[in-house]
Amino acid sequence: MKDLIKNFLYTGVGLVALASEKVQSVVDDLVEQGKLSQEEGKKIVDDFFKTSESKREELENRIKKMTENLTGKFDFFSKEDVDSVCDRLEELEDKLTESEPVKAAKAAVSNVAEEVVETVKAVKKNVRKKVEGI
Repeated sequence: MKDLIKNFLYTGVGLVALASEKVQSVVDDLVEQGKLSQEEGKKIVDDFFKTSESKREELENRIKKMTENLTGKFDFFSKEDVDSVCDRLEELEDKLTESEPVKAAKAAVSNVAEEVVETVKAVKKNVRKKVEGI
């Protein structure tokens, strides 16, 4: 959403810059042709820039109000909210991995794994003996 608004504003700024160059060019041509005096040309350009500036401020205020209006209608999470939840999750993960039941479960799994390895070795040994005996 922010990127869309930024692109919209940048496009507006680009259009104003292009229009400014065009107005300046047309006024310069009119001054060269003697249809406008230097003073009149300067006044036209200055008026254009003042009008452009006030319209830009008006547009920015409208966009700001629209953005505030939109964000007010939705429950967006702030960066601080997300950071807070992430911190709490990390604390819970730490507590879980350090808890006694988890440690006990890890030890039990480790013991069972060792027993399985020993059983597999014994089965292999028995199978080899039977295969060699055939």
